[in-house]
Amino acid sequence: MSKIKALIRKRPKSAQSKATSVNSDNQNTNNTSIDAALKGHTANTPIEQTRWNGWGNININKKVSAHGAKLIKSYIGKTRKLSSVSLQQVLKTVPKSRLPVAMTEFDTVSVDNEVRLRHARGQSFPDWIAMHGGDFEAFPDGVAFPESTADVETLLKLASEHDLIVIPFGGGTSVAGHINPQKGSRPILTIAMSKMDQLINLDSESQIATFGAGTQGPAVEAQLDAHGYRLGHYPQSWELSTLGGWIAARSSGQQSLGYGRIEQLFAGGTLVTPQGVLNIADIPASAAGPDLREMMMGTEGRTGIFTEVKMRVQSQPEEELFKVAFLPNWEAGKEVLRQAVQKNVRLSMLRLSNAVETDAHLHLGTTPSQFLAISTYLSARTQLKKSHAHLWRLRG
Repeated sequence: MSKIKALIRKRPKSAQSKATSVNSDNQNTNNTSIDAALKGHTANTPIEQTRWNGWGNININKKVSAHGAKLIKSYIGKTRKLSSVSLQQVLKTVPKSRLPVAMTEFDTVSVDNEVRLRHARGQSFPDWIAMHGGDFEAFPDGVAFPESTADVETLLKLASEHDLIVIPFGGGTSVAGHINPQKGSRPILTIAMSKMDQLINLDSESQIATFGAGTQGPAVEAQLDAHGYRLGHYPQSWELSTLGGWIAARSSGQQSLGYGRIEQLFAGGTLVTPQGVLNIADIPASAAGPDLREMMMGTEGRTGIFTEVKMRVQSQPEEELFKVAFLPNWEAGKEVLRQAVQKNVRLSMLRLSNAVETDAHLHLGTTPSQFLAISTYLSARTQLKKSHAHLWRLRG
């Protein structure tokens, strides 16, 4: 096994520490705009700063390199440009809101057309195609932005009284259609948790942090880092997805091997249901009957809306070491991973990429000079192995 890259991150006391997968490290190479856009964010990225018809922050842009574009073309072949529409064109298709006056008078509810449009779709590939072409099909009739548990209680009560369909909305990163309104006769209210994005309490003795459930990944880590802690949960949607969404979707992160999956990090919290408020205490594991915490995770918003969540956090590491190793084939890679897991090697992340994914990382996550250096090294190593094999055959 040959090491081609070793990255050590030493953590200055005043600096924000980033923990990403090896693949993410590669993708961030030569793209300082990502660090600049996310560093120190103690609040969520405003939805107006995200792309209305695609993924990500409008302030983060990375041009595909020439060698990366060549790889993409080799896989997909000839293409044709899809029809696209402007935001202003789509806004003209947003119908009048059907919300009752009792809802529109509530000061946290917006019926603005652009706000409704920006909360009408998720982030799946079909969503991107639909949004790009302006084919939204349906829109929520209003979007509520609660700032407290009491606000959510009031909203659900009014929604029940007026027979509204309610869609909980975290970071809008769903790829399974959970947040997409469906056509029908009943008005639709989307409840966006984006204003509940702050660290509420941090108990240094138990190392349990209480957050607003609408806090996005970068804001979670930035607020914890200020106190010397880390959650360590990094799903691929980390940039925009939220704590409440991670719990509702039973999320797994890039470094869950070391920090734990979301079910190991979630200690308790507050869930607002149409029947009332459920407070899930952050008590140790118990053998006395069903575990409410386990029952509420993965419910995708069907049982209620999380407003506050208690998370188990850890002290920031003094340094992090990330390494990439190239192995001859998939079977050799699986054997390395098996041995590492069975021997309990202490790692926060262990990821095996197949040949196609590895090729993509090398082409899309490097600068031209880096790509040339790595390609030259790998080619030389391959030739050296062939020469050794030839010598052994000659000796035999």
